Amino acid sequence: MAIQKHRVRVPRTSRKNRILTRQKVRLIDVDGDQIGIVHPKEAFSIAQQRELDLVEVAPNADPPVCRIVDYGKYKYKQSKREKAKRQSQKADRTKEIRLRPATAEHDYQFKKQNAEEFLLSGAKVIFTVMFKGRQRTHPELGREMLQRMARELSDIGEVVSPPKMRGYKMSMMLAPGSAES
Repeated sequence: MAIQKHRVRVPRTSRKNRILTRQKVRLIDVDGDQIGIVHPKEAFSIAQQRELDLVEVAPNADPPVCRIVDYGKYKYKQSKREKAKRQSQKADRTKEIRLRPATAEHDYQFKKQNAEEFLLSGAKVIFTVMFKGRQRTHPELGREMLQRMARELSDIGEVVSPPKMRGYKMSMMLAPGSAES
């Protein structure tokens, strides 16, 4: 009975240790020096002599570019670069705060304090007033509550979308930054 080895899944963009079907490949050394344009079998044998891996890094180039590297280090550095790229992109964070037309004053102040923290941390805040039963006949209560919230937070946030009724909910969005600037 043959024992099968566990294979590491490699994305199609970075093929590893395969003899390519192309006639020639551009080979780059461990140090980043260009060895030149060689036959894929020759590139693979050079990598084997150095006890390293042959990785196709630019398959769409003409000729394709292969690099002799330690594959584990290559994948680690690649994941580090992707993580740094994701962190450098500022995510469009949005937080939601839900209210009711009959929200008590203490709860209102607590939710306003949370909204201040969200706005100061750079997140947008969506305020949603949920109407239930007979409360739906008095949307002005929700609108007044949202306008009051916008007034009280005007020094740290600006209204992006004014209060709008959608079904049983009324929503308003605030973004960080003052309305004066």
